[in-house]
Amino acid sequence: MSATTIDAAPANPRSRVILASLVGTTIEFYDFYVYATAAVLVFPHLFFPAGNETAALLASFAIFGAAMVARPLGAIVFGHIGDKRGRKVTLVGALLTMGIATFLIGLLPTWEMAGWIAPALLVLLRLAQGFALGGEWSGAALVATENAPPGKRAIYGTFPQLGAPIGFIIANGLFLIIAALMPSGDPSRPSAEFMSWGWRVPFLFSVVMVVVGMWVRLHLVESQAFQKTVDDGRVHKLPLAAAATTYWKELVLGTFYMLATYVLFYLMTTFSLSYGRAGVTAALPGLGYDYRSFVLMMIVGVVFFGVFTLVSGPWADRWGRRKTMIWITLAIAVFGLVWVPMLAGGFVGVMAWLVLGFSLMGLTFGPMGALLPELFPASVRYTGSGISYNVSSILGAAVAPFIAVALWSYGAGSPFWVGVYLSAMAVLTLVALVLGPETKDVDMEG
Repeated sequence: MSATTIDAAPANPRSRVILASLVGTTIEFYDFYVYATAAVLVFPHLFFPAGNETAALLASFAIFGAAMVARPLGAIVFGHIGDKRGRKVTLVGALLTMGIATFLIGLLPTWEMAGWIAPALLVLLRLAQGFALGGEWSGAALVATENAPPGKRAIYGTFPQLGAPIGFIIANGLFLIIAALMPSGDPSRPSAEFMSWGWRVPFLFSVVMVVVGMWVRLHLVESQAFQKTVDDGRVHKLPLAAAATTYWKELVLGTFYMLATYVLFYLMTTFSLSYGRAGVTAALPGLGYDYRSFVLMMIVGVVFFGVFTLVSGPWADRWGRRKTMIWITLAIAVFGLVWVPMLAGGFVGVMAWLVLGFSLMGLTFGPMGALLPELFPASVRYTGSGISYNVSSILGAAVAPFIAVALWSYGAGSPFWVGVYLSAMAVLTLVALVLGPETKDVDMEG
């Protein structure tokens, strides 16, 4: 931080900053994992007509991707509010919208009950979720970084990123517990009870997490960076116009910074859950693990995700965001090219694939909590970081499961071309990092 940084006591205590930035992204990723799991196990059977199993799975993933398409719009709307009215009111609104949409998914009728109305309502609520999520991450990242002590922005920026591994463990753990209480004991061979109401419980449970998040966020105080923007008269009438005309290069760089991160993230979660199981169809045989065993294996990998998310913060504060991310992105590119031999190594190879993939996910995801906000001044920071993060979700996340299944089919059941796809996206991110600036020492109150 520069010498202009205000040295007064922080407006928000450290514990409040951690909780406020962590709780929203935990709910965000909890929602993602709950839907991703349901998209593989439940929705193809309950929300689409019987027939082609692969087509139903792809349709379910397409609805999953619809939320990603809505996220940039949410980033624009919530970013506008956040840069004009403040971070607190925006974060509360985004969390409430997301919670209501997730809860209502748990109440939806199925295809058998309502025909085409069922998938139409699912699309509508997924769009609402995506709209809310478009304003969630950037607000949580700003709460963390704008309240961080000097020299510790990347460390504080990892707090919202921890929501990803925590959300995964809660969501998948809840699915496993519910399935264990059902007659079959295994969600990959779901009982009538699980298909009737058991799958709804994780969606309905989100209301508990939202209440906790609302309580924490209502006690936030606006950051000094935003208050200084207001006091200096630097609030833009149209933050989007200011960001698009003055900081368009930063928008492009931020979007491509996140590209490899998003592709890796969704391949290691949504795609791997399909690939690790005992096959989606006869043409896509998978690795042959039952659902429960593979999810437990994934949870082990996600522990490394969380650990290396925390590790990445001190590294990025010490060596800089750009240098740290360049080396990590190079490792992701190599990982995409070597994962087929790893998967051929039996249980040990598959575990090594999961551990390495999720470790790289933590290393690349952690610094983003500081890197994207640092690209923009406080007057357009919510808008700029949110648009970059969420436009990248379309390029890297909305299409990733669809492309992965298509490449999996093209490779006759081998994930080789899926790995090549990951490596190619990593190269694009690497180019952006090489062209981009180092942001470690920028003044966040400027």
